Amino acid sequence: MSQSDLLQLKDSPLFKGMAAKEIEFLSSVFAVNLVAEGKTIFVENMSGESLYLVGDGTVQISQMLAEVDEQSLVILSSGDVFGEMAVIDGGQRAASARVLKKTKLYSLSRKDFNSLVREKPRLGVQLTLNIARIFSQRIRQAKSDYRKMLIYSLNR
Repeated sequence: MSQSDLLQLKDSPLFKGMAAKEIEFLSSVFAVNLVAEGKTIFVENMSGESLYLVGDGTVQISQMLAEVDEQSLVILSSGDVFGEMAVIDGGQRAASARVLKKTKLYSLSRKDFNSLVREKPRLGVQLTLNIARIFSQRIRQAKSDYRKMLIYSLNR
């Protein structure tokens, strides 16, 4: 990957508070893949191994409601991050991720994340804080959505 690839995504919440030089360094840690339309990145309940950053393209995050019924949760595009908790705990995926439109994906494996934290602690802490902020924002949004759903169901 060229050193400037990730710089195009400098406004991503994943890079908040990072200098261009730090983002350039991360270019050597992230892997890049072009993923075809319709391909599955991961499925719900499989072990998480990497976080992903969308370069160009579109990714759908969805969750199974029943054996064959799936609910779309969000559509992600350039600069969006998903699967971020995999680098923290390696637990099971809470949802599935599929490519809707040919997508350039940057990935950071848990192994590479742990190496980064050991070798560049300040950058590792900043990246960890950004992951925590992203996750916290998602929890707040989910709580708000759940509250709206409850209010709607009570007023029916």
